[in-house]
Amino acid sequence: MRAQALAILALLPATAVAAQDGRSIFNRCAACHTATGAGVPGAYPPLRGEVRTLAAKPAGRRYLVLAVVKGLSGPLTVEGKTYRNFMPAQGGLDNAAVAAVLNHVGTAIATAGPPFKPFTPAEVAGYKAGAGSMTGADVAKLHGAITGK
Repeated sequence: MRAQALAILALLPATAVAAQDGRSIFNRCAACHTATGAGVPGAYPPLRGEVRTLAAKPAGRRYLVLAVVKGLSGPLTVEGKTYRNFMPAQGGLDNAAVAAVLNHVGTAIATAGPPFKPFTPAEVAGYKAGAGSMTGADVAKLHGAITGK
């Protein structure tokens, strides 16, 4: 039975398999944010603290999706520290993959804060459709507007 399941998975496109595995997708994020989401002081912000707080608000959910899809550029203040690095857009991810990686972060990395409501591929699609020609700098400004920092 296990061999059959593996054979079926082998026939699926890589994006279909990856879309369901937020932990595997997070490996690309971990290069900067670290496997635990602690970030790198002065370079890359931590993901553990404010993700659940952001995900509890409609504007925060939009920001989180667009941060993955459009990237970030410019100053960002997280946990009282300012970060000025660049995060590339992860445009190669389909809607299910974006939802999966955000759900992984919201359940396995960010464990403090309000209860986490999972993202859906349809929700991701809606935020992407409304993003138009936003840039990473535009997305970074959303963070400041939401957090007041």
